[in-house]
Amino acid sequence: MSTPPSDDAEDRATSLRAGFRAGVPYAAVGFVLSMSFGIIARDTGFTAVAAIVMSAVIFAGSAQFAAVGILASGGTAGAAVAAAALMNSRFLPMGIAIGPSLPGRAPLRAVQGQAVVDASWAMSNRGDGTFDRWFLFGSTAPQYVTWISGTTFGALGGDLLGDTSRLGLDAIYPTFFLALLISEVKDRTTFVIAAAGGLVALGLVPVTPAGVPVLAASLVALWGLRRERRAR
Repeated sequence: MSTPPSDDAEDRATSLRAGFRAGVPYAAVGFVLSMSFGIIARDTGFTAVAAIVMSAVIFAGSAQFAAVGILASGGTAGAAVAAAALMNSRFLPMGIAIGPSLPGRAPLRAVQGQAVVDASWAMSNRGDGTFDRWFLFGSTAPQYVTWISGTTFGALGGDLLGDTSRLGLDAIYPTFFLALLISEVKDRTTFVIAAAGGLVALGLVPVTPAGVPVLAASLVALWGLRRERRAR
């Protein structure tokens, strides 16, 4: 059995700094994405304060865009909340995977788990089934700052930018997630799991409500995670 990595003060500081540096590029992308969200939210009827608070509390781009999109199309608040919850269902298998790497009782682990976002989760994966939680904290910190500041800029100054699709901002979000997926495909097993999840989601997009394809893909990932752990 391998010895777990040490968690002394020097190692924590090193991981935090490394995580922060690794998170800066994603934070820059997040600023642009959240700026787009701020503009769309204002166009939907949100006040600037409501859009900023939503980003500060939820801090989940796919869920926020899904909720705003449903409201913009005339959907109810209940439908928007349900869609946002479904979009965030991917955090179920992610949380199961990272849970053993977060020390302490359940409430403390839950607090630490608030730092889990897509890019940070992927980058903090050591590749052996464990995660570097200090790297996770460090990489999430700049992303949280730019997510809120980007929303603020978009909500307050969106009129100066105009149509986000004209600027190409609508293409950044799917490209961002595709890059994360590619970075996680490290062997045949993860390729098969990723391909299966992608095909399931793609097949459901035209026939199911927003969020359901993500939920189905998350279940595929959870199934793959269980099989991989059993094989060890």
